[in-house]
Amino acid sequence: MKNGTAPPPVSEEQSSLPPDVGTMRATARRLLADEAELPNPEELETLTLLLRGHLMVVIPAVESVAGRLPEGDALCACVKACIEEARVRLCREPGWTLPAGIAHARLLARSVDALADHYESIGGHR
Repeated sequence: MKNGTAPPPVSEEQSSLPPDVGTMRATARRLLADEAELPNPEELETLTLLLRGHLMVVIPAVESVAGRLPEGDALCACVKACIEEARVRLCREPGWTLPAGIAHARLLARSVDALADHYESIGGHR
């Protein structure tokens, strides 16, 4: 799976739609829930691609809403750090083994979950 490619351009209509944080959270839970079953390699690839896609949607949405926060605000700094961490994770390559791939996908899932939280907490869902 190649992760270093640039995301496709987002149309104006797509960028105006709010992210489906419920679906994003459900995807993340497939890897993060205590009772989650480990995916097989094919499922892992699908989950990883879904999580990457979710991040490509939620990052700009959170950035847009965070732009309304006061610049020196602690919450603003926290949101910006979370966005930056998610971008770094998007650029990383998963390892060659199944456990390394699962660890990588879990990091993506944590970023999806955290950004969904931020999106809702700073008023993006309104």
